Amino acid sequence: MSPTCLPSGRVAMVSEHAGPLAALGGPDAGGQNVYVAQLARQLARRGQEVVVYTRRDSHRLPDRITTPDGFTVVHVPAGPPTPVPKDELLPHIPEFGRWLAREWEQWTPDVVHAHFWMSGMAALDGARALGVPVVQTYHALGTVKKRHQGAADTSPPDRIAIERAVGRECARIIATCRDEVRELEAMGLSRDTVSVVPCGVDPRRFSQVRGARRGPYAPRRLVTVGRLVPRKGFDRAIRALAGVPHAELLIAGGPEPALLCAEPEAERLRAVAAEYGVADRVRLLGGVSREEMPRLLSSADLVLSLPRYEPFGIVPVEAMACGTPVVATAVGGQLDTVMDGVTGVLVPPEEDHDISGTVRDLLDHPTLLARYGTLGRRRVLAHYTWDTVADRVSRVYGAVSCVPALSGAVR
Repeated sequence: MSPTCLPSGRVAMVSEHAGPLAALGGPDAGGQNVYVAQLARQLARRGQEVVVYTRRDSHRLPDRITTPDGFTVVHVPAGPPTPVPKDELLPHIPEFGRWLAREWEQWTPDVVHAHFWMSGMAALDGARALGVPVVQTYHALGTVKKRHQGAADTSPPDRIAIERAVGRECARIIATCRDEVRELEAMGLSRDTVSVVPCGVDPRRFSQVRGARRGPYAPRRLVTVGRLVPRKGFDRAIRALAGVPHAELLIAGGPEPALLCAEPEAERLRAVAAEYGVADRVRLLGGVSREEMPRLLSSADLVLSLPRYEPFGIVPVEAMACGTPVVATAVGGQLDTVMDGVTGVLVPPEEDHDISGTVRDLLDHPTLLARYGTLGRRRVLAHYTWDTVADRVSRVYGAVSCVPALSGAVR
């Protein structure tokens, strides 16, 4: 059975653990939440009927709610209505899929866009009998996580096998960077089924904040942002600071400042700073709101993005949108977003590679930093706005369904 297309098109998004209305900063709330919310918003502005399905994790949530941006969020009853770590959600995904199948018999979408591997499993279960095409975005791959985390990887044992099965059955895969395409091919999935569409940023929110940069006699400011987990490489930034005199390092991420004392990774980073003699020049800010982030990024002379691995990495794009150059490890999506020697510098991801010389050289050349900042902003406007992302995703929908590939806002 094929859906009957409306002129606007019906788009269902499935994001089982990362709802578009969730508060950011929690252990499983971050870039995927922003991606789903922004893409849904842009598609709704184009006149498409968008419904986002996410798991109910609280009794207080309504069954469904229409957002001010024009898309609907449905909280699916699957498992207990309480927070559950995403790596423990797999037993509840069949229930999620059965619920979608019943829902879509009444409201049949023209295309389903699944976000994360378990969402793909549920979406295919819900769409299979109706013949509705499913587009899959993984956001992160189990093969990469297993390679870098080894025994510390808490993913379900079946994750990689399910990711491969989802990739073979879905109508199209949207990868967020070229490195992900190579990983998908190594999993045995066909390159012909993959489209590359990056994540985006709002350049009106993320732009240079006037007055954020300090005077010429203030310490040079390095900023690094992300969840407080070892793979983000904050310890490497601290070690580099030891070789960069007259500079400070601000680390944004984790819980609110009052709770940092109970955060193991924060304590580890403080110990590293003490060991390298820079404790007085390192500040752990805790969680920084989306509203405050543009000012923080704008205040930096350099943003350091040094993860050991990164599926996409939105921080360099947000920094470039604010006109701030970036030093980033040459991993994942950062290989695409940061143009080495144009908008910043790519450095090897190996821990034993000292980046302090790179940072010193950049700080000693303010004209070069200014040029990198200008070109970074220009690159974001050309490739990484949510308008551009939505246009490209819409074209993927149009290739597998009768959803019209509308460009630009129509409302």
